[in-house]
Amino acid sequence: MTDNLGAIFTTGLTPVGWLLLYIVVQRLGELIYANRNTKRLLSEGGQEHGADHYQYFIFLHSAWIGIIALLVDPQHNIHPAMLALFVVTQLLRVWTLASIGRWWTTRIISAPHFDRVKRGPYRFISHPNYTVVVLEIAIVPLMLGLPWVALVFSILNAVLLRHRIGVENKVLGERG
Repeated sequence: MTDNLGAIFTTGLTPVGWLLLYIVVQRLGELIYANRNTKRLLSEGGQEHGADHYQYFIFLHSAWIGIIALLVDPQHNIHPAMLALFVVTQLLRVWTLASIGRWWTTRIISAPHFDRVKRGPYRFISHPNYTVVVLEIAIVPLMLGLPWVALVFSILNAVLLRHRIGVENKVLGERG
């Protein structure tokens, strides 16, 4: 099991290793961006809602990446169609972040005077970033030959998202 993780980084990065590295760097970059936005929004009068469940998302995403890294075969052949689907999810992620801009955080920060974003994918989907995450949690393990990881983490994510989207919709409904 841990031989897989070691092989990813000691035998030169395979496509699987590059994919995992991308996911880790992408997630860390998002956390930095989100924390910067969170601090600014709080300083502008925003209030956090639903903080009680935030740590569960951090744990879920960390465990998802960790389990994949521990169990994946570093030499696994990535199917081109699955990789293409993953790339499409990343394009949706970029479009989402570009559309929401300064308002994007990993927390629910709101105030009555904050604008509600209604451009980009937000014109078509209420929660495009959650759509990206739902797809990603399923696609990555399926792409790497770990279907049970896709199933288990998709179910856990759905349970958390059900609660979070309820909190977020209530908060957004108050802003109109």
